[in-house]
Amino acid sequence: MTWRIRSRSSQRSHPLPPYPSTTETKLLPAQRARADTSRRSLKNPKKPPKGMALLQLHHLSLHSLPFTPKLHHSRFSTRKSLRFSFSASASTTMAKQVLVPVANGTEPMEAVITIDVLRRSGAEVMVASVEKELRVDACHGVKIVADALVGDCKDTGFDLIALPGGMPGATNFKDCAVLESVVKKQAADGRLYAAVCASPAVALGSWGLLKGLKATCYPSFMEQLSSCATAVESIVQQDGKVVTSRGPGTTMEFSVALVEQLYDKEKADEVSGPLLLRPNHGDEYKVIELNPMEWKCNNIPQILVPIADGSEEMEAVMIIDILRRAKANVVVASVGDNLEILASRKVKLVADMLLDEAAKLSYDLIVLPGGLGGAQAFANSDKLVNMLKKQAESNKPYGAICASPALVLEPHGLLKGKKATAFPAMCNKLSDQSFIDNRVVVDGNLITSRGPGTSMEFALGIVEKFFGRPKALELAKVMLFVH
Repeated sequence: MTWRIRSRSSQRSHPLPPYPSTTETKLLPAQRARADTSRRSLKNPKKPPKGMALLQLHHLSLHSLPFTPKLHHSRFSTRKSLRFSFSASASTTMAKQVLVPVANGTEPMEAVITIDVLRRSGAEVMVASVEKELRVDACHGVKIVADALVGDCKDTGFDLIALPGGMPGATNFKDCAVLESVVKKQAADGRLYAAVCASPAVALGSWGLLKGLKATCYPSFMEQLSSCATAVESIVQQDGKVVTSRGPGTTMEFSVALVEQLYDKEKADEVSGPLLLRPNHGDEYKVIELNPMEWKCNNIPQILVPIADGSEEMEAVMIIDILRRAKANVVVASVGDNLEILASRKVKLVADMLLDEAAKLSYDLIVLPGGLGGAQAFANSDKLVNMLKKQAESNKPYGAICASPALVLEPHGLLKGKKATAFPAMCNKLSDQSFIDNRVVVDGNLITSRGPGTSMEFALGIVEKFFGRPKALELAKVMLFVH
């Protein structure tokens, strides 16, 4: 990868040393019972089913277990923490503790990418709402359910606190006295803190936590940032214990940089590989198109995005967010009995409606996010499969990314006579593998793509088909995905 973290001094040693816990949190009896259950499950972890190893390689840590809020964010002594620490590589390194706050108006791509990537590294990520309720209404109509309220985390020590951006989310962070106190203590204790997009200027800068430091942020906040920091235009900027970045299109690089600071370069490379990041950030994206046809709609495209337990949250949120930025009417439908779903890296998302209700409407496009569990749920849903088949038979657009082309479209004959791609480990399931190495493939009324790191290109490819390439490039520039 050609992007770099800019550091204030090349002499500064990296990564930052782990924060040692010196106190033991006292547990209530119910919490102690849950802890005992967790220990037993760690001693005898379930082996993933055959074929799942690659997708779950970076996902074996405490966040894989049933969530218990009080237990999850408690600091244990070094001795007890070691009982809870394990990873796919059988490392004895203690899991890092991370806080990611969310608020009404948070940019959902930035929040979810940060959470997902850090959890892939094995970090214990606490998603904390600064609102009065766990559920927050993020930008572009995305609804996220936090693990805890930020007040529940005020006495917890974290190795990293990372603030997503978005407006008015960053302002809501700034105005939250509890969060301000927690982040200021983090800085005073010499531990890692980070922010992206508007939050470096609006939150960290307003709290006086960037004085004398180099930092970056979203372009329209650079003037505000320059009054409280040395403002630079890096993709990712590190200065001491502070890491900052610019926007949705730089958040994956930002998150991988945080993994490197929490662990090391080897861990960052291990996590970034399966993400399928672009080799050259900022380059204009490319879509391979075969058998070109016009994707028609009546004024505003009506698009269905199904989600299910186990859906890949980065892929789902990027698709929803970007298509709504383009002013498409996006319906998010839960393939299950509940509106709330638990995604593959344990992010809780809330759908607009259940699939039974969504099926009463017609769509210009049906597009499936990936994630192994989510793709399997899609494949097992007769209603969704029938909707996809009718879409294809009517020569109307449909698409899928990551595991879904291989596990949903291929078995149901929806790739017959089509060129497609999928997540690399799933491509052997495709009957025609002649175009699998491409990041986004359009074949007539079908669009497919590979994984989290290609999701933005995938969504922009859809925007391009409905609205034209100039509109797609305009969005890509606003998100800082291309120069």
